[in-house]
This record gives sequence, structure tokens and C-alpha cells, in this order.
Amino acid sequence: MDKLHIVSERLFNASAKTLFSAFAEPQRLAAWWGPHDFTNRITEFDFAPGGTWAITMTSSDGTEFDNRWTFQEIEPARRILALHHEPMHVFTLEITFEEQPDGTRLVWHMQFDDTPENREIERFIAAANQQNFDRLEELLS
Repeated sequence: MDKLHIVSERLFNASAKTLFSAFAEPQRLAAWWGPHDFTNRITEFDFAPGGTWAITMTSSDGTEFDNRWTFQEIEPARRILALHHEPMHVFTLEITFEEQPDGTRLVWHMQFDDTPENREIERFIAAANQQNFDRLEELLS
């Protein structure tokens, strides 16, 4: 099956080590993950290859979205590869941390099966990723 690729990126005024720690520490991750107006409850977080990440995201209207991930590869301050597999929208997320002279470029590469449903959510995901980046910038400032 063909793949749908969504790539989002932003240059952060922070080191790769600082950005990586915002992912690696569940309390910090819960503070910024997801679009604006979401809160998070992380119930499982084994940040190691093969480890599980279970997070419940709650929207401003109180709707809960349970998400389950498996970390596949982790290279500290360089790369995270994770599989989002429950309850819907199965995809892989590769996060890379690229040191630049003026900070670190954070790149998210999401890969979905190319289905009509996934093409429909593509517009939402690109905007949601930018909101994630906004929230991460707020946490780091």
C-alpha cells in the first residue's frame, strides 16, 4: 500500500539535549503534548525501545482520547521512532533533532497508509503539529 507522509518542522532556540528531555520526561511531555486546549494524563511511559507509552488526551469539551504508542528506536538527542497503534490512525512518527548554529531543528515525519480516511485527517494533523510546537516553545521559554 502507498504511504502518506506528513512532515512538520520548526527551529527551536534550544539545544537538542533540552528538546529531547522534553520528550523523555513524562511530566514535561504531558504539559505540552497535543493541540491547544488539550490536557494529558500519561498512565504508562517506558521510554526505551519496545516500551509502551499510554496517554489520555482530554479536549476542552471534556472528550477523552486514549492513545497507545510503542517506542521502536531511541537515539538520545538525535532521534525517536515510535508507532502509534491504538485506538485509530495507525502511523509511525520519526522525530529528529538537528543541531543548527542558532538552535535545533525539530522534524516530525509521520507515515500513514494512504487511505481516504488518512487523507481526510491530513489537514488537521499539520495544524495540530504546529500547535504542539507552540506548546513546546511555551514550555521551554
